[in-house]
Amino acid sequence: MKSDLLASDGGMPVRTAEFPQWPVFGETEERLLLETLRSGKWGGANRSKLPELEEKIAALHGARHGLTMVNGTLSLTVALKAAGVQPGDEVIMPSYTFIATATSALLFGAIPVFADVEPDTLLLDPEQIERLISPRTKAIVAVNIAGAPADMTRLKSIAVRRGLVLIEDSAQAIGAEWDGKPVGALGDIGSISFQSSKNLTAGEGGMLLTNDDKLADAAWSLSNVGRVRGGEWYQHERIGWNLRMTEFQAAVLLGQLTRLEEQLRHRERNAELLTQLLEEIDGVGVMRRRPLQTRHAYHLYMFRLEPELAVRFDKKEAIGKINAEGIPVSGGYVPLNRNTAIVEETERWTGRKQVWDCPNSERASDKEVLWLSQRVLLAEEGDMYDVAHAVRKVVRHLQS
Repeated sequence: MKSDLLASDGGMPVRTAEFPQWPVFGETEERLLLETLRSGKWGGANRSKLPELEEKIAALHGARHGLTMVNGTLSLTVALKAAGVQPGDEVIMPSYTFIATATSALLFGAIPVFADVEPDTLLLDPEQIERLISPRTKAIVAVNIAGAPADMTRLKSIAVRRGLVLIEDSAQAIGAEWDGKPVGALGDIGSISFQSSKNLTAGEGGMLLTNDDKLADAAWSLSNVGRVRGGEWYQHERIGWNLRMTEFQAAVLLGQLTRLEEQLRHRERNAELLTQLLEEIDGVGVMRRRPLQTRHAYHLYMFRLEPELAVRFDKKEAIGKINAEGIPVSGGYVPLNRNTAIVEETERWTGRKQVWDCPNSERASDKEVLWLSQRVLLAEEGDMYDVAHAVRKVVRHLQS
């Protein structure tokens, strides 16, 4: 029957309807933007809505301090510099992450050292860290990939025992929790992102979270042209940047915050259902969720082709066939240990070619792991059946 044919072979696609568009916005954002426009307070140094935003997001993440910035990349750079990381210092981080995790260090000459990830979570593997620590190691960056909290209990234990700074890259994990506690400030300092795809967005923007007063003061100064809190306007006591967020972005984010909790719940409900459905498909695997990941933000929903299937077929072929069925899957990251720009820039700073052994990251990227964006999880419950139906249809074809 034609209905049994893959859409890529001329059959009927499982789905023709669009998934929800992102971002979601409405009258609240419009009202807050007009208030900002009419106030004449637009910039990050003429603050009205920014303090309210910082206070609310810091409280959401259990942090004493929240510092808004232009984006998540440079907020990570500021976190590293505020924590005392210097050019030539090494920073251990996972290889399966967005390039900004590494460029945030390389921008000022700190050296990324890539640890592999756990194959069934794609989170930084604590077992890999000890062997990578050297006399030059200064910090560990834990990435809460896809909105799933990393094992902050073990990572914090390693950092404390070895005298290292622990930084959370929570760009994708706004609202997530580890062991009942919000991520972002579980380490020494953490960074979140408000870029266009993120679960809380103003198009661009970032924020630092910390419970450490000294780190907060240093980060504030670095992002405010070297000024000091309470000092004179032209009192610059260190070299810094102007990385201030605008009042317009704060207005949008305050509106977005009114929807965040329900969206988090909605994504978790749909992710739980989708996991149940995908687990029933022979040849498909789902990411392991640890018991202490008490809340997953699901910026992404990641699943995998099982090894015995993945070795027989090109992942791009599977993606194309699932896309043709009306389901917007993608292939995810190129591991940073193989990113040409990262490898070459690291060699430029160190004077030697670096080689990192990250087979789990490479296999996930090359062969196995597929992504669904968070907007898919904002669809209705019945739409999760469409996703599973399309995956099952393609996998059965690949297996036949």
